Amino acid sequence: MTLRDPRDELPEPTTPEGGDGLTALLADPRRAVVALDFDGTLAPIVPDPDSARAHPEAARVLARLAPLIGSVVVVTGRPAGVAVRYGGFAGVPGLERMVVLGHYGAERWDARSGEVRAPGAHPGVDALRAELPGVLDGIGAWHGTWVEDKGRAVAVHTRRTEDPQAAFAALRGPLGELAERHGLIVEPGRMVLELRPPGMDKGVALGDFLREVGAGPVLYAGDDLGDLAAFGAVEKRRADGLPGVLVCSGSAEVAELAARADLVVDGPEGVVRLLDALAAVLEGQESQDRVSD
Repeated sequence: MTLRDPRDELPEPTTPEGGDGLTALLADPRRAVVALDFDGTLAPIVPDPDSARAHPEAARVLARLAPLIGSVVVVTGRPAGVAVRYGGFAGVPGLERMVVLGHYGAERWDARSGEVRAPGAHPGVDALRAELPGVLDGIGAWHGTWVEDKGRAVAVHTRRTEDPQAAFAALRGPLGELAERHGLIVEPGRMVLELRPPGMDKGVALGDFLREVGAGPVLYAGDDLGDLAAFGAVEKRRADGLPGVLVCSGSAEVAELAARADLVVDGPEGVVRLLDALAAVLEGQESQDRVSD
């Protein structure tokens, strides 16, 4: 009987840079970082963000992969504690060194301590929170929109409206003006506009983490416009000769991300399969190394 080679299950990047990044990761896994967005990447997008949960196999697959590489980090716009809870990451054997960077890096959860560390909130968020209902009502956009209070940011979702794209377009200008008045910025996403402090983005969060751990090869997977900054951080490292792989958790809503990716997979299901295949290859390599020794 011929045994299947685990590498046969590992998707191949479609770009030379991605191919080099994956080769480097497999050659030097103990210095590698696997960094992942949460919503749309580990968890399917749902109409109510409070109902989002990680793919049922996500925690298991991450626990299989994490001991084989340098670091696993989740980079998300959600509060760190919420991502940990919705992901089911706390207390999972194998994830003892996992890190979750929430609010685009403004919060940090370390599995070792189980604690969330965070600086003080931006004062403009409180002012915006009080003014936002009146702004939405004044432009006739209240019906069907859904406001998500993230603590350090506020997000306005249009997915539940009769015409989500039209509502999204109509809100961009007024919400941009509101954010500017309070020293904030607007981050567009998949039928959502998030108002948050400047200087918070996934590229900054990921870059700081990679420098902190002295990372070698990095794989980053995301699905949304907010992940473009993280893609940019990996691309900058590649320009400096540091290998990386960019993965898009496929969506027709974010064509720009897919166009810049080295590998496009079929949503969270595809991300989980990719990570599971990567773990299988690394386990096979470790087994071969033990036999050689």
